[in-house]
Amino acid sequence: MIDFEKDIIRCLETLHAGGLILYPTDTIWGIGCDATNEAAVANIYKLKDRPDEKSMIILLADARDINTYITQPDPAVFDFIEQTTKPTTIIYDGPIGLADNLVNQDNTIAIRIVKDNFCKTLIKRFRKPIVSTSANISGSPSPATFNDIDAAIKNGVDHIVQHRQNDITPANPSSIVRLKDGNIEIIRP
Repeated sequence: MIDFEKDIIRCLETLHAGGLILYPTDTIWGIGCDATNEAAVANIYKLKDRPDEKSMIILLADARDINTYITQPDPAVFDFIEQTTKPTTIIYDGPIGLADNLVNQDNTIAIRIVKDNFCKTLIKRFRKPIVSTSANISGSPSPATFNDIDAAIKNGVDHIVQHRQNDITPANPSSIVRLKDGNIEIIRP
């Protein structure tokens, strides 16, 4: 049995040092770092061989934390988050307090509020948002399980979480939506 607490501690040490983690999310396995650390974010782009203009998402533990990183969230977003059952990433205008190279060129950021216990615990204890991007080289398929992750990704991160490595239930990416003036635009169902 993998020690959940030891995994959290190793992740926290890595994130505080500006390193990259490979971790299970509420959707697929992700590569993560401190979402406020520009150098760490740049290292993810490099590892994934991903163009800088392709932004990544961040994970938060609680909906109330949105107010810390978004200047004026649409009030309807809080009801929407409460009602969703599938992991859903929402695109917001006006991000603040995040690494500049994480923010999209149109001044938006994608945020998902996690329900997964491991992610929620990690983010709450880190007290900052964590980047989450699929654990694959840009252009390759997203890994459905830990065993599907390319060796280049595993060798390129500073810590690999042990928790849920043996889970062979195929995972899917989140839905992506944008709320504007109370209306929902579905970008990825």
